[in-house]
Amino acid sequence: MASATKRACDACHRRKVRCTGQQPCANCSQAGLACTYDAIPQKKGPKGSRAKVISELRLKEHQKKADHRRQDSNYNYGSEASSPSSPTSSGSLTQELIDGCTDFYFTQLYPTMPIMQNEQLWALAAEMDTSVEASCLLCSFCAFMLIQPGMETKIGQSMEPLVGPYSRTSLGRRLLDEALRKRKRCDYIENPSMNTIITSFFLFGCFSALDKHNTAWFHLREATTLAQIIGMQEEKTYTTGPYLAMMSMRRLFWLLFVTERAYALQKHRPLTLHVTINLPSAAEDPSRPIAGFIHLVNLYRPFDDTFVGLWNKSRTDCSTLWLAHLQTELSQALPAVLDGTETQAADLRTSQHWLRTIVWQLSITNNFLSSTSSDSSMTFGYPIEIAKDLVAVTSQLSRQSMEVHGVGLIEKIFDVACTLIDVMSCVPIDSQNFCVGPQDYLNHLVHLISTLQGGRSRYLPLLITKISDTLPPHMATSIIQPMVPIKVEQSPEIPFLQHPDSSETQSSNTSSPYSTPPFLHFYPPP
Repeated sequence: MASATKRACDACHRRKVRCTGQQPCANCSQAGLACTYDAIPQKKGPKGSRAKVISELRLKEHQKKADHRRQDSNYNYGSEASSPSSPTSSGSLTQELIDGCTDFYFTQLYPTMPIMQNEQLWALAAEMDTSVEASCLLCSFCAFMLIQPGMETKIGQSMEPLVGPYSRTSLGRRLLDEALRKRKRCDYIENPSMNTIITSFFLFGCFSALDKHNTAWFHLREATTLAQIIGMQEEKTYTTGPYLAMMSMRRLFWLLFVTERAYALQKHRPLTLHVTINLPSAAEDPSRPIAGFIHLVNLYRPFDDTFVGLWNKSRTDCSTLWLAHLQTELSQALPAVLDGTETQAADLRTSQHWLRTIVWQLSITNNFLSSTSSDSSMTFGYPIEIAKDLVAVTSQLSRQSMEVHGVGLIEKIFDVACTLIDVMSCVPIDSQNFCVGPQDYLNHLVHLISTLQGGRSRYLPLLITKISDTLPPHMATSIIQPMVPIKVEQSPEIPFLQHPDSSETQSSNTSSPYSTPPFLHFYPPP
């Protein structure tokens, strides 16, 4: 064997082994080769200097992963981080960005969601480098602003340098991912706080804007569940604690109350929050009045478990008298003159007419409508009256005041328009020359949706398809092609008064959006 050729047999060669000088394998013994059974596998991969470079890179990667594991182990799940490294080390969340979003929040959004105060945001900004909870809230807060379609702030183009190399939407998504990643370090379920509830609410708004409604619903229910854990549904909870904190907590409960009911109507979901505590006082913060917010709560209060159960078909105890009374209550829910901003008027008036449409849809589902009813709300043509009132309101509002509420407001206009289309296709309508009628109202609503940011790409194609599939061809063509808004004089029942101290500036898109409820096709008796 000493003079044997130093090469392996074919089988061992395929296994890439080398001779060890010990007992050869059977094939090699017969062939006089120097290969063995216990051969050692040859090393794979690059050789020489190239192998050293790759080894060094792998070593650095292992060290980097070890540093991350040590850094994560230093966080105490909801308490302050003991690691010197910052929870915001990614650099996505900057103080300049927080200031820009905070400025926009108090200028545009505070009247409809008055849940945060200047002092609270200042404290969060001061703690964001050491508190995971504060960092999560601020990330979700800024993401909520940035993710909405067509978002513009009152500081206009000066916002562009704050987002760096990203677009507003991509930066919002990055902050959303950052909030979710950091939140895993907090035991916020076992030890919830008002900040963690607000974070869940902002996450709900983000996922709604991204059209991920299952995830959005999860975070909304998460927020309402955490609110119940800390006792926000009990009046005694608000008897102790700092005044500003208790004031914001009460408003947060009612914001969740309104959001949950609107989402329940849109998505046929159940309710968890009920009228168990007092409303906030309109005079508790003279510097920032919330009368419009209280009006919004009162609009949704009648839509309790009874109505939602009927809407979701889990109950059947409905009556004509009850629904007619609900329509009357909705028509009188808002004062003739709203003491607030134009933005508040846009949200309140649109929500009011959308809710009237929802009640009418429940009426027709239960076969309570009649062409001979003395109550117009219980007739087949009532959506025409609703559309007329909505057109009168939106004709007096600026585009910016509507866009600030995001796709949520557009969806409500979309619902009213689709219900009007169903009525126009089924109810005989007497057309009169030189008279504004249902076709004109629909023409205005279609044009409005096409001009609002977030409406043209998502809702206009759906609306045009419904018009084409439902209405006669000559009528559909006359509505779709011109898309020219009409001007309807404002009726004395629906004026609004802009508060002299209000500040309405650039347009935005920042409310919690909801999907469209199912449309009811009906065929009234002759």
